[in-house]
Amino acid sequence: MSDQESNITKEPFLLYDKKWTYADYLQFDLDYMVELIQGRVYKMTPAPSSWHQEISMELSLILGNFFSDNPCKVFHAPFDVILPINNENKQTSTTVVQPDLCVICDLVKIEKTGCFGPPDLLIEILSPSTSKKDLNQKYEIYETTGVKEYWIVYPMERIVTVYVLQEGKYSHHQSYTHEDEICSVLFPELKFALSNVLVERK
Repeated sequence: MSDQESNITKEPFLLYDKKWTYADYLQFDLDYMVELIQGRVYKMTPAPSSWHQEISMELSLILGNFFSDNPCKVFHAPFDVILPINNENKQTSTTVVQPDLCVICDLVKIEKTGCFGPPDLLIEILSPSTSKKDLNQKYEIYETTGVKEYWIVYPMERIVTVYVLQEGKYSHHQSYTHEDEICSVLFPELKFALSNVLVERK
């Protein structure tokens, strides 16, 4: 069984030949969290590892402090981000994701139930069970829907790879190691050492 197949929910009522929407998503009665990517349902991990949580917390603090006097808002999972494709409206949107961290500068996109439309910056911290989804399906959907900057954090390798949207396609901007200072392309003043974020695990 592939990683992708193992992440698809197994409940009988979630028919695999149906293309699910945000309206359907709101009706799900599950005891765990899921994401929708182009109409397919993906089960999220029961709980992130402590390492994942530490990285997420450090990044949340850094981003939160940086944007505290900025109109942009920072959110961390769980937080629904509905990404419309081909002019889908909110209810018919077939993609609902929960990125680890996101920065949203167009505050009109922020609603009571989450964000409708692409954030400006998204960060995903890879986990063994979700890495394929983050590197493939999410990468493609973030690119297609217009997320301007996408960071992928590799905890084991202690690397952060930054992609920037250029003419509708992601360009690999740079990969940073734990010894580097990372700098955002969209927010040039957002720069910080990764040494305290990507801490080595024995």
